[in-house]
Amino acid sequence: VAKIQEIAPLFLGKKDFTSFSKLHTDVNNNICEVYDLEILPTDIGIEIHISANRFLRNMVRAIVGTLLEVGEGKKNAEQVTDIINQKNRSYAGPSVPACGLFLHKITYPKDIFI
Repeated sequence: VAKIQEIAPLFLGKKDFTSFSKLHTDVNNNICEVYDLEILPTDIGIEIHISANRFLRNMVRAIVGTLLEVGEGKKNAEQVTDIINQKNRSYAGPSVPACGLFLHKITYPKDIFI
């Protein structure tokens, strides 16, 4: 868990998340801004909380797969930075199964309702 918590900040900010997106989707760009990424130990494993201005198809599952590889010692911080910069899905970790993944909350900027 400590290894994963150490590299979580690498995902924060406005970045191109092509390496963590399903290929050939109908989006104009793969730029997302990740506001927060928390890794929380629990009695039965870990919880990963991620908030962003948007999510690409498969993005969270691929980020979690990459985080797990870091936790297993298969990847390190330098490799994760390279993965982000490569913009190539084949370098990131595997997509984890969708079971256990859920959307907790959606918020919209207040000014869009004016």
